[in-house]
Amino acid sequence: MSKRIALVVFPGFQILDFAALTAFELANQVHGSGYYSLETISHSGGTVRSSAGVPVETQPFGRRAFDTLLIAGPLVVTPAEPALLAALRRASPRARRTACLCTGAFIAAQAGLLSGRRVTTHWALGHELRQQYPDVLLDDDKIFVNDGPLWTSAGMTACIDLAIGLVEADLGPDVAKAVARKMVVYHRRTGGQSQFSSLAEMDGGSDRIRVALRYAKENLHTPLSVEQLAEHVNWSPRHFSRAFREQTGHSPAKAVEKLRLEAARSLLEDGRASIGRIAAQTGFGDEERMRRAFVRTLGKPPQAVLREARQRTGYDVPEFGAA
Repeated sequence: MSKRIALVVFPGFQILDFAALTAFELANQVHGSGYYSLETISHSGGTVRSSAGVPVETQPFGRRAFDTLLIAGPLVVTPAEPALLAALRRASPRARRTACLCTGAFIAAQAGLLSGRRVTTHWALGHELRQQYPDVLLDDDKIFVNDGPLWTSAGMTACIDLAIGLVEADLGPDVAKAVARKMVVYHRRTGGQSQFSSLAEMDGGSDRIRVALRYAKENLHTPLSVEQLAEHVNWSPRHFSRAFREQTGHSPAKAVEKLRLEAARSLLEDGRASIGRIAAQTGFGDEERMRRAFVRTLGKPPQAVLREARQRTGYDVPEFGAA
């Protein structure tokens, strides 16, 4: 019997969340069977308009049981309709799992489904969720979080990462990777990865600064001195340093370290490569230099990040210093 996946919508929901259903649709295609059945539901059924004004036909909750409830997120967070909250309170305990997409966490919190649970949501609204629901254990620097039968995702397109994570939990990593390729998701992000991109955060105002940042990200294994970056964009080192700081808020050296740190963290969270190899690959040069950067910025050493990742994947963690 197919596993019933239901996307829960309501007036003003964000239509991008339909991308999560695409992951299950493609999983059916890859798996070669109707492993999942998909539907869109609302508390009373009928036509529901998204925040973009697009009408969607839905079925009512009814008394049916679902394998997985996906709660869409509103573009603007407001109090949910009491009938929707009541329907969620009835349906969620009967489902194998409930997943909140982006700001859908606010809907679930209003229904009392998040109390005492580890969750995430859109980074811009994490503080608001924490203030309104202090009994929720918020981790707002994660792409998605799984706590027992509850899954939550970060902002916007992170619903795709969560959906592929659900597919992987059901059908294994090979099917999940195939779905990611079909969805053209470049290097599917694991739940432990940060929502934030250093490259986007430091996006300079001028084309030359952007070119320098992209060059740095693509060449982290090289020294990336101020002279090297300045030469790449045909500026003098002095002018480059001044313009770079004005436009990004960081010195070139600090920006390069942030890019190295982000790349190293991503590789660590993949759980496969050793710390020594990652330090060399990302240009830190040695493990001690990378360790200092991690402790200074993240408050924990690379070994802790790697251990957490390998606990999820089942790989053994080598001792510090092992290559």
